[in-house]
Amino acid sequence: MSGHNVWTHKGTFLLAAVGSAVGLGNLWRFPYLTGENGGGAFILVYALTIFAVGIPILIAETMLGRTSRQSPIMGMRHLTKTHKTSRAWESIGWLGAASAFLILSFYSVIAGWALHYTWLMLTGSLVGADAQTISAGFDALLASPGLMTLYHTLFIAFSALIVAMGIHKGIESGLRIMMPALFVILIVVLIYGIINGDVRAAARFLFTFNIADLSLEGWLHAMGQSFFTLSLGMGAIMAYGAYMSSEASLTRTAIAVAFVDTAVAMVAGLAIFSLVFGAGLETGQGPGLMFVTLPLAFADMPFGALVGGVFFILVLGAAVSSSISLIEPVAAFLVERFDMTRPQAVTIMVIAAWAMGLLTVVSFNVWAEGTIFHALFGRSAFEFIELLTNIFMPLGGLLIALFAGWALTQSEVMKELGTNITWFKTWRILVRFVGPAAVSFVFLRTIPQVEGYVIPTLGAVLIVGAFALGQRLRKSAA
Repeated sequence: MSGHNVWTHKGTFLLAAVGSAVGLGNLWRFPYLTGENGGGAFILVYALTIFAVGIPILIAETMLGRTSRQSPIMGMRHLTKTHKTSRAWESIGWLGAASAFLILSFYSVIAGWALHYTWLMLTGSLVGADAQTISAGFDALLASPGLMTLYHTLFIAFSALIVAMGIHKGIESGLRIMMPALFVILIVVLIYGIINGDVRAAARFLFTFNIADLSLEGWLHAMGQSFFTLSLGMGAIMAYGAYMSSEASLTRTAIAVAFVDTAVAMVAGLAIFSLVFGAGLETGQGPGLMFVTLPLAFADMPFGALVGGVFFILVLGAAVSSSISLIEPVAAFLVERFDMTRPQAVTIMVIAAWAMGLLTVVSFNVWAEGTIFHALFGRSAFEFIELLTNIFMPLGGLLIALFAGWALTQSEVMKELGTNITWFKTWRILVRFVGPAAVSFVFLRTIPQVEGYVIPTLGAVLIVGAFALGQRLRKSAA
């Protein structure tokens, strides 16, 4: 990769990785999971897993990108040749690209809802509205495939425009404006929540250390969230790592990404639940919290329409920063493999993801039930696509850990890490054994939600096969 395809500033990878990690899940899933699973106890398990699993695999994925200086697919092809390993390891790149493509298809649809609510808030349409009106309005949005397709199209087109403009003029310039603006908006909403809401109740909900509320499911949620929140296994970190300066510290950057991502989730939780409890509303998870409960809280508060509009701009910004990271792995591959221009590659990737996204659109209305997807898989098309990503991402992360831990030599890892032998040995133990074991546990614990035994069995076979490959790599390196 030529020199001009490196981030202009050392800190840009941090912004890019945080932008990829901070998304809709930080704003509605993590705070809710924390409150429902023992508060501080959940955060402790999450933090331990971030250190033992998330950060080591984040370092590994970034390292693979920076070492190859190519897109995930072409980069893994290059690394398997230079390290004389099985070509099966190229599946890391393909799994990442597939995950990014599938996630973008439904993420764009859900993020598009924020466009609808930004408009409703800023025009004052929801001022003084009651719970029934707001809930009915959300149901009406979901029942309208035309409206959802419009928002889906606008959102994905805007994301595509940023990536098509290039690494420096598009992604880098966009992130350098967008990410600081998002942090400012988040602080503004937090201050508004402290003034007009019940921040003490929010703090009790999020931070009370109650180990009794942390069940096995809570542990799994904490471990799973620590993996998924860092965007591991979907190609984005490897793609961004390819543009990372050789002088930038992998370890310090990975720790900073994990810290900022968690801090954003905590501040968002305080802000959101201050408003929820201040309005005397029930906590909830997912779209209901974002698109029904919060608009209801803003409806009766002073300047609620304005602050609500600003909040949904925050949601949109967080979603855009994530979606551009989903476009990049596939677009970069198309540029490298087929010698396309960046606008051509982005157009092909985005049109395909947009078309796939229509399956998610109709899953909420026209194809809500009784389709071939329900007959074959017992779930909607959207739920099936989401399930695939929940398989591909941890599997990709598992293989990344094993390849980086077993295939890369001590000398090249030491060179990339730029650190002492103690941290190298610690990282290698974590990435060879602790990370794969934890990811496998979460992976196999999650998969049985699928009806039948085909996918669990397949998952077990793939994991055993991956460990066997790791052992073979160790012998060949000896």
